[in-house]
Amino acid sequence: MTDPIDVLLWVVLPYLAIALLVGGTAWRWRHDQFGWTTRSSQLHESRLLRIGSPLFHCGLLLVAGGHVAGLLVPASLTRWLGVHDEVYHVVSLVAGTVTGVAAVAGLAVLLYRRWRVPAVRKATTRNDVVTYVVLGAALLLGMAATVITNGVQGGYDYRATVAPWFREVLLLRPDPSRMADVPLSYQMHTVVGMLLFALWPFSRLVHAFSAPVRYLVRPYVVYRSRTTKRLATRSSRPGWDEP
Repeated sequence: MTDPIDVLLWVVLPYLAIALLVGGTAWRWRHDQFGWTTRSSQLHESRLLRIGSPLFHCGLLLVAGGHVAGLLVPASLTRWLGVHDEVYHVVSLVAGTVTGVAAVAGLAVLLYRRWRVPAVRKATTRNDVVTYVVLGAALLLGMAATVITNGVQGGYDYRATVAPWFREVLLLRPDPSRMADVPLSYQMHTVVGMLLFALWPFSRLVHAFSAPVRYLVRPYVVYRSRTTKRLATRSSRPGWDEP
């Protein structure tokens, strides 16, 4: 007989998190588009922001990419491609550690900046505090699972338990017994990760869904004068047509 706690954690909670993520995002877009922002504090302080923000965002993007590859790509496919389990383990351990350290270090700089700069600290809401706590816990638990459980303690093949369970959740047929004997660090990281996704639409993290990707391919904006009268005394650049 399946433990009710396992059913709650590995069957009910995943779909509750997905429902809040999808439904909350749709609600936020419909009713709070003006609040769909990170509430930038760059005007208050920029030196620490230039260090912490790229470090955190790049590290977090790479961490997310590693999770997608590890959870969605089955072990049978990597073996078919000629990637031995030992090689996969070493690569995931090294890459996960480096990217995790970058994300944690970037978040630490951003939190120090938010605490150290009075104007930024005053602009911090209770919602922000909850978000930082859950996000920080997810990153630290992920580091513990990677460095300690998967590294120091000799390794754990999460692709035989956690990854199949995750894919089964997406296929609407989760088996909670797969997660019953998973190490505690992986279980806690998974639970906190689901809580983070449930919180996502109601926090500043929602701005991730509005990443300015189209900015990279948008055409140049050409400004032209409405009259023939020059508005500046500087001569036009070579190769440019007269307005």
